[in-house]
Amino acid sequence: MKADLHPEYNPVIFQDMSTGKQFVTRSTAKSDRVEQVDGVDHFVISIGVTADSHPFFTGQKQFVDTEGRIDKFEKRFGAVRRVKKPKADSEE
Repeated sequence: MKADLHPEYNPVIFQDMSTGKQFVTRSTAKSDRVEQVDGVDHFVISIGVTADSHPFFTGQKQFVDTEGRIDKFEKRFGAVRRVKKPKADSEE
């Protein structure tokens, strides 16, 4: 196997920014912040959304668009009425 082929695998803590929950795992990612857990230094990486705060996993419902785009447009601007083209005088 070739040397220095794979990136370094480090102990990491992923921290949810909104809830503060921490997930201890391993990753190739690094950061400037280091925290010690069970005598081992872990890099701390802040993340905006994790399983602790994502609406799918928490059970919070979000607005679901059930109305179609055309229906919304017609509701907003009214139904578009097409004007018929004037009939060209037929040359007899």
